[in-house]
Amino acid sequence: MITLDEVLHHLTLWVPDLERAAPSWTWLVGDKLGCAVETRPADHILLFRHPSGFALVLEQSPDMVPGMLHSRLRPGLNHVAFTLSSPDELLEILGEAGDHGWSPLPVDRHPMATSAEVAYLEDRDGFEVELVALTPG
Repeated sequence: MITLDEVLHHLTLWVPDLERAAPSWTWLVGDKLGCAVETRPADHILLFRHPSGFALVLEQSPDMVPGMLHSRLRPGLNHVAFTLSSPDELLEILGEAGDHGWSPLPVDRHPMATSAEVAYLEDRDGFEVELVALTPG
């Protein structure tokens, strides 16, 4: 059977300002979640590679509609969810997130994970991430 990490190759997020987005996402996805930051294939792309091979790409594209920002309330991507190794890791990330451009969102927004502690963060451009820390039992 093929697992999701074998099927999902990469996810690209278009950001309005890559230089503004890069520090927040590098801290979270690179430093905290263990993805390698790969050398930029182009000035307008930042690529994070997980050891499984999956990649998260931030791209500032010239094809974006000028002035149109991301909204998780419109059709399209609502958020990206990441699994953490423990509730302690979740607390650590939440304690540092504000220093790296992330703001907390209410936890009761759309609780999908069972037997887990969940937190939601939003970056400066309105992109939401969900952090899921599985709990024993």
